[in-house]
Amino acid sequence: MGRVLRINAGNYIYHVLNRANARLRIFDNDKDYQLFEKILEEARARYDMRLLAYCIMPNHWHFVVHPRKDGDLSRFMGWLTLTHTQRWHAIKKTTGQGHIYQGRYKSFLCQNDDYFLVLARYVERNALKANLVSKAESWKWGSAYRRKHGTFEQKKLLTSWPAQRPENYMIWLNQPQSKAEENAIEKSIQRGNPYGDKNWAGDIIKKFNLEATVKPRGRPIKGS
Repeated sequence: MGRVLRINAGNYIYHVLNRANARLRIFDNDKDYQLFEKILEEARARYDMRLLAYCIMPNHWHFVVHPRKDGDLSRFMGWLTLTHTQRWHAIKKTTGQGHIYQGRYKSFLCQNDDYFLVLARYVERNALKANLVSKAESWKWGSAYRRKHGTFEQKKLLTSWPAQRPENYMIWLNQPQSKAEENAIEKSIQRGNPYGDKNWAGDIIKKFNLEATVKPRGRPIKGS
């Protein structure tokens, strides 16, 4: 089976994620998280990537990014994952022992409006949903913490949002997300669907010729 077509167009919002090989832990301690965040900062600067939200979990991570030009997303992600793999193996003294990621990163287009806000909230409350913290902004390895508690220099990693953040965002962030919202995002991940309203998603599928790669509703997803 051929690879799923990857969209690499500039000036669209993407939900990007990757997981550890066999879903094992990548990040065992603060130094592991700090290493990844340092590489993330280097990658953002190198490719002028707009990073809107992120959350680094023990065995996976989520980004919401807004590349400026065609090709920027693949260049940014390729450099980041390769550099992280090399430095991770060097520190762990496991160079030559294989991949740390399960495969290529996954990326999904997101509509630039309330759907973006729901997606950003989903990403930023990932650690809260996993019961790793009692408040989303308490998880040190994500954009909610950096935005709330970070230094001026740390906040430079993050880019202004293309949609206005609600005034009560932190309260909203820490409230349970609806099952409908979670299911819609998770279906986007499992099926490769653009995340947005029906008309927008249909237009995106046609524009980028995704009919053959987006999985139809109702088909079971193996290994999800």
